[in-house]
Amino acid sequence: MNIHGKIAPEFQEILTPEALAFVEQLEREFGTRRRELLQKRVERQKMFDAGTLPGFLEETADVRAGDWKVGSIPDDLQDRRVEITGPPERKMAINALNSGAKVFMADFEDANAPTWENLIQGHLNLRDAIERTISLTTPEKTYKLNENPATLFVRPRGWHLDEKHVTLDGKPISASLFDFGLYLFLNADRLRKRGTGPYFYLPKLESHLEARLWNDVFNFAQDKLDIPRGTIKVTVLIETILAAFEMDEILYELREHIVALNAGRWDYIFSTIKKFSKQPGFLLPDRAQVTMTVPFMRAYTELLVKTCHKRGAHAIGGMAAFIPSRKDPQVNEAALSKVREDKLRESADGFDGTWVAHPDLVPVAMEVFDSVLKDKPHQKEKLREEVNTSAADLVNFNIPNGQITEAGMRLNINVGLQYLDAWLRGSGAVAIHNLMEDAATAEICRAQLWQWIHHPTAALSDGRKVSERLYRQFLAEELEKIQTLYGAEAYAASRMNEALQLFDDLVTSNDFAEFLTLSAYGKLD
Repeated sequence: MNIHGKIAPEFQEILTPEALAFVEQLEREFGTRRRELLQKRVERQKMFDAGTLPGFLEETADVRAGDWKVGSIPDDLQDRRVEITGPPERKMAINALNSGAKVFMADFEDANAPTWENLIQGHLNLRDAIERTISLTTPEKTYKLNENPATLFVRPRGWHLDEKHVTLDGKPISASLFDFGLYLFLNADRLRKRGTGPYFYLPKLESHLEARLWNDVFNFAQDKLDIPRGTIKVTVLIETILAAFEMDEILYELREHIVALNAGRWDYIFSTIKKFSKQPGFLLPDRAQVTMTVPFMRAYTELLVKTCHKRGAHAIGGMAAFIPSRKDPQVNEAALSKVREDKLRESADGFDGTWVAHPDLVPVAMEVFDSVLKDKPHQKEKLREEVNTSAADLVNFNIPNGQITEAGMRLNINVGLQYLDAWLRGSGAVAIHNLMEDAATAEICRAQLWQWIHHPTAALSDGRKVSERLYRQFLAEELEKIQTLYGAEAYAASRMNEALQLFDDLVTSNDFAEFLTLSAYGKLD
């Protein structure tokens, strides 16, 4: 196995010969199966492009009907009422671990631009966090861990991503196996000695077969490291519409290791657009109108709670992405009211916890879930037996009074360009217009524009047909706004020209690109 990234002296503490040999074992054992499963995604997509809609699988009906539960859940994963997420950046990690949230998910996926520096420095940061030695001194402040930090989860990158800086037999290895393998090898013993364990969030699964692959990876890795099977514990993000049809099956495949499912709302919306973008009857309105209460989103979250609680797993709610403003109390008041409303809905529906993107939102979410859970760690006794979600409910894309607006088009362009520029400069979680944008939200921006331009009936609320010409008009005008916002010096130092080319290609290409990160990754160091 060959390393193509720069190995700074401190990186040698992470990229040890033993750790790399372990990653190589994982890639040799599971790389071929991963590629075969990715090919199955391509084949399924052809069916959807031809007009097929997904349904519950006939061949796994016995799993859905069976009387089984997931395995044991560790004590430090019983109460997960508020979780915070962010990249494994040093300051972010310290602030998140100190935020008062029960869990911090360090994200190598959507919130992290996978430069070599970000990846390996991220592993150093997490090792130091586990050892309780992590600190950071800036001219303004010194950051260090408090006495009771949040429980740490790590989200490796998804099955679809390669790690170009590491090759085996001349080919890039799986980014998933690289992220997972390094973290587990370096930290499993450290974590267990502290009374916790190696805990992971698994992103973007599209089938129970992909979950089965992860389960086999876990068993192989635990055996190799002489760790008892079941030590690894995972939460799976249900953030693709196909996974929503296989939640029971995903829990079953991972039953020794899984403790929860999470409703990954932004990627779920993106996945829905991606899977059905070529179907003539499918057309979503502005992103802001695709709320958690529209029929297909409501159906999937209610089914998630019911499925988890039937199987003894936690159900974790979706992201509150608002970033409080220290300058505008009115903006804060309006946004916090929406956050509170969202968390009230989740807690009433039976979710056992929820996600936030900023430490200042932890108290708001905590207050809501405290009022429902009180002294209980969760509410898995709430079985939601009245919920009877059908396949048709999960694909009911009717959104009453939904509209595509000029403002919605412009916002998608503005956010998409700013995010891609930041991503190319190494930032994967970016504050834009008081929201924390990550790769998932940027995917929605470009996916909606692609669909609207290519859909024969897409029109703005004022009657104008959505066209490439109209998009280009808005694109030029939004670019001017961004230039003004940045200022001449910052704009000149940006990578906006590259971002513009990438974004434009993604939006106007005849074919829908599966992930923007696949297109952009080649431009990262």
